[in-house]
Amino acid sequence: MIEKSKSEPALEIHQLSKLNEFGDAVRLQREIWGFKDVDLLPLRLFVVASKIGGQALGAFHDGRMVAFCLCIPGLKPGGKYYLHSHMLGVMPAYRNSGVGRKLKLKQREYALASGIDLIEWTFDPLEIKNAFFNIERLGAIVRRYVHNQYGTTTSRLHGGLPTDRLIAEWWIRTGRVEAICDGRAFHGPVAQAAISVPVGIGAMREQDPQRARELQAALGEDFDRQFRAGLAVIGFEKSAEAGTYRLGTWESK
Repeated sequence: MIEKSKSEPALEIHQLSKLNEFGDAVRLQREIWGFKDVDLLPLRLFVVASKIGGQALGAFHDGRMVAFCLCIPGLKPGGKYYLHSHMLGVMPAYRNSGVGRKLKLKQREYALASGIDLIEWTFDPLEIKNAFFNIERLGAIVRRYVHNQYGTTTSRLHGGLPTDRLIAEWWIRTGRVEAICDGRAFHGPVAQAAISVPVGIGAMREQDPQRARELQAALGEDFDRQFRAGLAVIGFEKSAEAGTYRLGTWESK
């Protein structure tokens, strides 16, 4: 279940606190996603988040920021506090090196020290690598699908499609997450259903966006149906043909 990184450069990871560091995080958004200014998280949001219980982390290689992660505090109905991990970005040259996981584990340490047991974030269900990372490398589960969460963005990575998103729930004190974060095998409940995404979806977004949109809409209907039935995403498998979400009954232990 634990996927080895191709290489692991010597990185320094620390909490961001200086204006120039926040500015570097804004710059990385342009370089990673290709966002225009209207879609950028501004410098002042990083400043505010770091002062109200959120956290901005940066990963540095030879003094240069190559990745960042931002979370902000949230409050559920009923008064439950949690962290919303709004953005994690890694420069292309440092992907598959383990830096994203290191940032998330630092974020988990911060949440545990703050008395928080839940971190949430959104991710694109069509992105197979991200799904594997969130579910198999971190231990997140999923019980919600949101249609067109952010509207259509200027990012080339989104391909002009609606920004449909799955909500990752990272219950950081559970045995599931503790085992996975420690690199140990976790044997959870048996999956009862499956939803697959073809590996060619990235090329389809560029070459046949209408077909990609049809596939996205069908996946959304599948997820909605399974979640209404009380199932959760509890596993993810990759093959040469597809990435497959495994759904079953989840228990918070």
